[in-house]
Amino acid sequence: MTKHPILICTFLAITSGFFGGYIGGQITMMLHSQKCQNQPWGLQQMCRIAIIPISWQGSTAGVWTGTILGAFTGGLIIRENRY
Repeated sequence: MTKHPILICTFLAITSGFFGGYIGGQITMMLHSQKCQNQPWGLQQMCRIAIIPISWQGSTAGVWTGTILGAFTGGLIIRENRY
């Protein structure tokens, strides 16, 4: 069916992982930065700096989720029907 099934599955998993990490970080930043909007200017800047480690946590969760879903999708795409 496909010539390089492992390569296709790996590529999908890695690509999905990077995309999931980006989306996870963006969503986390957006949700937590809403808390900083009602602060005065100086505290608002400090609040935004404090959010950075939280966005890494969202990115990490997104990478894991994206990689697993990408590998699963890649496996469904390259599987061979045996009937």
